Amino acid sequence: MDDHQLPAALVDVIARQMGLVSRRQLVDHGVGEELARARVRAGRWQRIHRGVYAVFSGPLTRAAQIWAALLRAGDGAVASHQTAAELDGLLSDVDDRIHVTVEATRRVRGKIDGVVVHYAHRLPDTRHPSKDPPRTRIDDTVLDLVDVSHSPRAVAGYVTQACQNRLTTPLHLADALGRRKKIKWRPMLEAMLLDVAEGAQSPLELKYLWSVERAHGLPRGSRQCRRSFTRVIWIDVLYEEFGVVVELDGRVGHDGDGQFRDRRRDNRSTTHGLWTLRYGHAETFGTPCDVAAEVVDLLRRQGWRGTPTPCSPDCPLPTPSPSRSRSRSR
Repeated sequence: MDDHQLPAALVDVIARQMGLVSRRQLVDHGVGEELARARVRAGRWQRIHRGVYAVFSGPLTRAAQIWAALLRAGDGAVASHQTAAELDGLLSDVDDRIHVTVEATRRVRGKIDGVVVHYAHRLPDTRHPSKDPPRTRIDDTVLDLVDVSHSPRAVAGYVTQACQNRLTTPLHLADALGRRKKIKWRPMLEAMLLDVAEGAQSPLELKYLWSVERAHGLPRGSRQCRRSFTRVIWIDVLYEEFGVVVELDGRVGHDGDGQFRDRRRDNRSTTHGLWTLRYGHAETFGTPCDVAAEVVDLLRRQGWRGTPTPCSPDCPLPTPSPSRSRSRSR
């Protein structure tokens, strides 16, 4: 039997699977595995995993590698974790390993080279209904990544990236979270989703909110504010009553031409009566107390009469004395 004589239904399956086919699919379509073995010996097909064949002799694309892993993992397997995130454009860094999830009611026999197998009890509920290669829904992909994360910063990165790229929303993530009985970082994640819903769009912005603004008793800033001057600009944090702007800049987009855009934005804010402070990862994550002290100083110059609070005994913000507190209250 030549390749062009394969059953039409099997040809369609192979085409959908990027040229991959499993032993079971061959048998189900009335084709013995002996044909696959003969094609491999002739150099026309390749054996990729046990019981999984590529019907061509060249290198596999990434999508074909993922299909091969899914077929080897067996019935109902889906791409998950980093691999599902890669397929949906959530992660730009590709994990060389392929992550798949199968139902917890069965076990995949044997080790699969380059493949990490996860098990889940609710896989039918988290599987996307139509995408190829099969994968978890984006909200469950984000939660899977959160569940295996080792740091709060990684958790914040997954959540904010998914929402900023408009792959999902805090409401959808919260809905998916509510259906999970067990997940790592749940309290932090619940609080984070509220803050992301209010405008924090990156781990840097969340860090400023938590470790600078809230930890030191600063007034509540407005986030991702749209202002129309000669051109429309977006402000990361605006203390509108006091005319103070805080811009939070990660590395991406703030080198080269990005620096000139930042300067023009700062200049437009200044010409319209707004004073701008700009911080990056190093200051916000490394010395949040020093950042708070600078913001407090500018807010006070602009008329703020509130009382900041030191976050620890080593915090450079002074502890307010009772007399100073009473005088401010008057």
